[in-house]
Amino acid sequence: MLLLEISAGASKLYGYAAIGIAVAFGVAWIFTSVITSTARQPEAHGKMQGTAMIGAVIVEALAILGFVLAFVL
Repeated sequence: MLLLEISAGASKLYGYAAIGIAVAFGVAWIFTSVITSTARQPEAHGKMQGTAMIGAVIVEALAILGFVLAFVL
């Protein structure tokens, strides 16, 4: 098997791994921003935390969508 000959199943697996890594970075970036913003303005922590949770849910939903599409397509 040459390097350029990747089966369809393996390419889906690589795609899902890439989605998983992207989701991990996305969630980490969201909560890093909240921590930095809380350090600058502590009284706004409650509003920022709620918004961060919504953002994390959206990012995780994209990961689940990618997982489902890996099996459907």
